[in-house]
Amino acid sequence: MTPGSNIPLPTAHVAVDVAAPVRLDVSGLLLTADGKVRSDDDFIFYNQPAGPGVSYRSGGGTAPDAIVVDTSAVPAGIEKIVVTASPDAAGQSFQGIEPTATIRDAGSGGALATFTPPQLGAETALVIVEIYLRNGAWKVRAVGQGYANGLAGIATDFGVSVEEPAPAAAPVAAPAPPAPVRAHAGADPRIAAPPVPAAPPAAPPAPAAAPGSGKINLDKGKVSLQKNQTVSLVKGGRPLLTQVKMGLGWEPAYRGKDIDLDASVIAYGPNRNHLDSCYFGKLSILNGAIKHSGDNLTGEGAGDDEVIVVDLGRIPAEATGLVFTVNSFTGQKFTEVAKAYCRLIDAATDEELVRFDLTSAEPQTGVMMAKLIRQFSGEWEMTGLGEFVKSRTVRGMVKPAAKIL
Repeated sequence: MTPGSNIPLPTAHVAVDVAAPVRLDVSGLLLTADGKVRSDDDFIFYNQPAGPGVSYRSGGGTAPDAIVVDTSAVPAGIEKIVVTASPDAAGQSFQGIEPTATIRDAGSGGALATFTPPQLGAETALVIVEIYLRNGAWKVRAVGQGYANGLAGIATDFGVSVEEPAPAAAPVAAPAPPAPVRAHAGADPRIAAPPVPAAPPAAPPAPAAAPGSGKINLDKGKVSLQKNQTVSLVKGGRPLLTQVKMGLGWEPAYRGKDIDLDASVIAYGPNRNHLDSCYFGKLSILNGAIKHSGDNLTGEGAGDDEVIVVDLGRIPAEATGLVFTVNSFTGQKFTEVAKAYCRLIDAATDEELVRFDLTSAEPQTGVMMAKLIRQFSGEWEMTGLGEFVKSRTVRGMVKPAAKIL
């Protein structure tokens, strides 16, 4: 699965295990329609392992811990179960220890889907996946939202009560070490945050930037994306299922020589499996649902240098992710390129819907500009990327782009 992608659950009894190179604490929270727990009893983890329809299963140190959900036993009013994970070692981030969630049929143990959140860094806790109720049917969505303030940040965000120590009077002698902040639910010693200072406390740390953060839609008109920001291609509550054009443009930096860059789009399935690539050597893929305008050898002139037309309504069901890339076949680096951008245009009206400007450059020959991800509901979401890689051809972009989905 890719961030934001959704699949229906074919069975009522599922398990979500989360594996990583280090020991993880895995937990589950039962949420109502307002996105909050009803009480601390809805926080399920190793010290409070059972709740209505949801339980914690230890791997015993030899297998991943898991959250097991029986959707038929989930009480009325609960519309979502989120599965979270954090490193067991206090203060450790997910930098370099990429976790993978596997959604399984709890009866047979067979894998239904897997999800590995991409590009993790300072996050010390993650909402990995969510199991949710939509129109009477249970589904699972890949999330990958990171928090820089650990499991305490997740607990607070979803309404688990956290005890704050009372501000101490000014001490005469050296103060005693402050008591840790703990959640009520089972008093997990790892759900701790710094004590409240005597001065008015600052706002709690915001979630770390993660896929899906800052998501907006098209209701207020044209959207200018920032890096890693996501826009839902929905207007007036309805998905934009029509033809769009992805225009990509660039100019030589500092009045330099012509820049021969190649724009491409790589199509993937729900398990990040490569389906096909559309570029100057293959101008049409997915039975004509995606078409390329052809190669521009110089980057000269204003406006889009290359255009890729995407008929969102005709994209086959097996294609759930599109990554738009630009490569320098001749080996020129992006530090020699200026004003690189991509923009999404309504093909029927030529109205610019979304724009993402590349605001930085690295001495590399390839860049992943943006991605489009299809939701189970049918809507598409666009995320600005701006990630540089060493690759002169679209073939060399297939693996890096799969990781960024």
